[in-house]
Amino acid sequence: MDNKGLFTLLRKQSNDTLELAAMLGFLVLCLAAFSAIAPGFLSAGTFRSMAFQLPELGLLTLAMFIPIISGGLNLAVTYSANICGLAAAFLVKGLLMSAGWASLPIALCVGVGVGAVIGVMVGAMVAYVGAHPILVTLGAMIFLRGLGELLTRGGDISGMPEAFNFVGHGSLFGIPMPMLIFLIAAGIVLYIMQYTKDGFSIYMSGSNPEAAKYTGINVNRTLMLVYGLSGAISGLAGILMLARFNSVRIGHGDSYLLITVLACFLAGANPFGGFGRVLPLVVGLMSLQVVASGMNLLGASQHLSTAIWGGFLLLVMILRSPFLKKN
Repeated sequence: MDNKGLFTLLRKQSNDTLELAAMLGFLVLCLAAFSAIAPGFLSAGTFRSMAFQLPELGLLTLAMFIPIISGGLNLAVTYSANICGLAAAFLVKGLLMSAGWASLPIALCVGVGVGAVIGVMVGAMVAYVGAHPILVTLGAMIFLRGLGELLTRGGDISGMPEAFNFVGHGSLFGIPMPMLIFLIAAGIVLYIMQYTKDGFSIYMSGSNPEAAKYTGINVNRTLMLVYGLSGAISGLAGILMLARFNSVRIGHGDSYLLITVLACFLAGANPFGGFGRVLPLVVGLMSLQVVASGMNLLGASQHLSTAIWGGFLLLVMILRSPFLKKN
């Protein structure tokens, strides 16, 4: 590696460390602020509640994060999750109600598999048709929403076996199952993105797709992998929501869509692709959940929490603007 390459690598590692330190500082600041102004905030009950609420948003944010790193976007993550949950619920209600605990791994495989298939189809359109990811995923979002409404007639499917209740509300070694699932998923995404050839290809494709082609990276295959992974994680989120609410309908998690984008940018993901890490993203999600829970304890409107999240994003974008970096 020449001196220029070494300097670039060191600068990149320094930026990653700064992003993580900034997110940790933001988390500590949020914890300190709400512990001072919200009675009972620093309690086991509050943190346990946050551990059950965060994973749904966390999984959908991971599903959004990977396409953003590739220079794209996946506006269909929430409706992909809904369709995957519907597919699993239809299967369980139709064939597996008497299967007991065996129904859970089958439903999980179906949900993740359906999500991966949806994602690969979206990725193929982005890669081989050349359509913009925003337009493709917007079309997929509308199609999946309409398909779900058609299949359910605007209603829901409920009444899952007891195994689903354990996944949605149980604990293992004192850790809530939803949080455990999210942490495992985040660990897998971190490993893929930072320690595998495919992860390197995703970063390169997002940073400079033309240069990536000249280095031998199959950009089209990489894009299909990106959206396939995004769809699979969306499917996992759909199964988790099915377990948490003991029901599924089109529209579950709809309000999370823009927040997933906000969380990615807040944690340092570049809107144009190529840059962003999983650890700052996880810490940033925890900060957003702390804000939401703290505001809830204060009796504030959920809409105010959303407005504050948007304000954080605007502030971060200002602080990262080229003008301020040059000065």
